[in-house]
Amino acid sequence: TLEAIRIAQQFKALTVGIVNVVGSSIARLTDAGVYLHAGPEIGVASTKAFTCQVVAVLMIALDLAVQRGKISETELEGYCDALNKVPDLIEGWLDTLHKQTKVISKYFRLASTALFCGTGIQFPVALEGALKLKEISYIHAEGFPASEIRHGPFTLVSSFMPVVCIAFTSDPSYERIKVTINDLRAKGAALIVVTDDGNADFNRICSFVIHCPVTKLEFQPILAVIPMQLLSYHIADMRGCNIDQPRNLAKSVTVE
Repeated sequence: TLEAIRIAQQFKALTVGIVNVVGSSIARLTDAGVYLHAGPEIGVASTKAFTCQVVAVLMIALDLAVQRGKISETELEGYCDALNKVPDLIEGWLDTLHKQTKVISKYFRLASTALFCGTGIQFPVALEGALKLKEISYIHAEGFPASEIRHGPFTLVSSFMPVVCIAFTSDPSYERIKVTINDLRAKGAALIVVTDDGNADFNRICSFVIHCPVTKLEFQPILAVIPMQLLSYHIADMRGCNIDQPRNLAKSVTVE
């Protein structure tokens, strides 16, 4: 990351750091930045800092959209109201989600590999879910765009292999994701689908369905990543792994 910043500055690009730790290397090196103030992150695997970074980027994007005339002030207020409601949505959902992910984790704690897939703004959430699972549970996991999982990753799918799919009805590629999910089911995958509340499309074809509270499309990743983090946590706990200090990982990497 530091080398990327240096290269960008060599080409006179404006570099902006979004960091949690005041005075960190990125904060000192970049031209401008945002401090998250999410509080100390004790574990090596980042959770709340990741969520806060997503929120910070969304807020920057909304401000730029207004300045460039892509959305109106009224639309901005609608986005802000929706974003302000997200913490309450999470708080009301967390207890149910905690119990559900714990049950799901009992079935998949002995898995040797897992796949995660999503499209558009949900693809980074799939990558984050795979990263968290491999970091703290030591299970091999990879994230893919849902449209690409039918190529190379499809050869890895076997009976009862856990595959986590993020499929919200507001996603422009929703119908394609449904086709992919049906293909995975035909291969015998144990499907876990993360979708929006009230969607019953997957109730009969998937092993587990996690329903997220309804919010604007742009804010769905904030909610969708929470089941990923909790699944990783419970699976790692059941496997007896050191969640805060995973083997071979350090909180800060000081070499390029």
